[in-house]
Amino acid sequence: MNSGAGTRSGLWRASALIASLWLLNALLTFHNVWPTVFIRPSGELSIELAILLLILAAWQRLRGALPRRLLIVLAALFVLGAIGRYAEVTAPALYGREVNLYWDLPHVGALTGMLARVASPWLLILGTIGVLAGFALLYYAALCSWQRIANELQSPSVSIGASVVAIAVIIGFTLENIAEERPRIPRFSMPIAKTYGEQFAKVGTAMLERGTTRRLPPSPALSSTLSLIDGSDVMVVFVESYGRVAYDNREFFAALAPSRAELADAVRDTGRSVISGYVESPTFGGGSWLSHLNFLTGVEVSEYSRAQLLMTQTRRNFGHALAEHGYRRVGLMPGLKLDWPEGVFYDFDRIYDDAALGYDGPAFGWWRIPDQFSLARLDVLERSDAGTPLFIFFPTVSTHTPFRPTPPYQSDWSRMLSTQPFDAAPLQHSLAQLPDWGNLAESYKSALSYSLQTLAGYLRTQARDDLILIVIGDHQPPAVVSGPNAPWDVPVHVIASKTAVLKSLAECGFVAGLIPAPHAVGRMHQLGPALLRAFESTEVPTKCPLQPGDTAPGHTADRS
Repeated sequence: MNSGAGTRSGLWRASALIASLWLLNALLTFHNVWPTVFIRPSGELSIELAILLLILAAWQRLRGALPRRLLIVLAALFVLGAIGRYAEVTAPALYGREVNLYWDLPHVGALTGMLARVASPWLLILGTIGVLAGFALLYYAALCSWQRIANELQSPSVSIGASVVAIAVIIGFTLENIAEERPRIPRFSMPIAKTYGEQFAKVGTAMLERGTTRRLPPSPALSSTLSLIDGSDVMVVFVESYGRVAYDNREFFAALAPSRAELADAVRDTGRSVISGYVESPTFGGGSWLSHLNFLTGVEVSEYSRAQLLMTQTRRNFGHALAEHGYRRVGLMPGLKLDWPEGVFYDFDRIYDDAALGYDGPAFGWWRIPDQFSLARLDVLERSDAGTPLFIFFPTVSTHTPFRPTPPYQSDWSRMLSTQPFDAAPLQHSLAQLPDWGNLAESYKSALSYSLQTLAGYLRTQARDDLILIVIGDHQPPAVVSGPNAPWDVPVHVIASKTAVLKSLAECGFVAGLIPAPHAVGRMHQLGPALLRAFESTEVPTKCPLQPGDTAPGHTADRS
């Protein structure tokens, strides 16, 4: 009877020990369920757990029972390790890039503010409680696991067995990392200490560099006679999250075909033509301002710290080349909600931010203002001085992640400035379409369709030949939409009635129509100089700043 009870007790203790080791190992080795926020066990082994197990077994033999304070510290460290691991494997799946504490931490406040505005207070409270409860449960489970391991290590046979297993894991890890061909089994996870070490190194390097003078590329000439555009307005529209995936993904390509055809019809019906190409963006899944900075300055910067350094300098930009010929420079920025002292760098004559646009209609998520309203309002705000040509820089917001709620398109543009811009039924339908975080692809398709439809409608309201419309994607959508290993390319469309301008860009690799050629024609920072070159006639042929094949290698959204 006692023998049976002892056997059952031994089996239970062995099972509890194995479960504890499995849990602690899983906390540092899980993988992402691509492309979601969820995770799954990987079956890999943690070298940190093996090292700690060996140290604790030696401690138990040499100094006796493990102090509870040590177990509390180990439990807390494993929770921190799990947080780091989650960021490491989830960021590439959602954003197509690695997490970077130096770049990303400053945006936490803005993200929190956005969530506070778009989510209900009760949802935020419940979410906060859920997160805190999850951390507490995780910590308690880790502490119980370490306590179970500490208790079992008091047995000499368990202590010796644990030491043997730990040494075998350490040897296996070492052999795997020095072998030319890694064996399939067993596999070892990248040490979480390495993850944190790399992050701290990035932060430290960035902070040290802040106090040093780092060389940045010189500015290109950024000048033009503008002889081919005859005082036409130049409007640059950066469409948020408009990436190459809209063409490479068959499902997206088919879903966007009607709105793309509508834009093509508007181009043709208003006596214009369009040419298109891909350029490589300096960012992926976010960080739109890097694309804006690269385009306007002609200087290639892809790191936040270097971009911020560039904005502390006095640099010539795309707008200056137009201002020299009497152009008024206007920033149409509905997404700008806070003071923007850095904006002085761009030297706009006027910036219309969220407040200046005076939108009183229904709010569509955090970004609030429909792109269609911004364009309609612009005509009222800037047409009073019709004799002055305009350079308009317009970063859109209606296609920003999470892409919903998407405003309904209003075919009667005059209503956009009224107190009731939308009919009740389509408005209620749009506001009811909340983000589906498990399937952002559907939201992306509808938001981008709205954007193309809005551009088509705007062209029809501007039935004149003195407008050059340049539509640029700022970056690919997050990897949860664009998929694994997506390139960093974005579409560019130049719509105009000035055939000489389009012909010049065709020499740079652009092709007729709204569907770009397969290969990128260059990088974002080269696009501004190429446009200025296309705006002028020269007796001596000049080389196009956009050179086919001149793109940085290796820019893909790596799958983790």
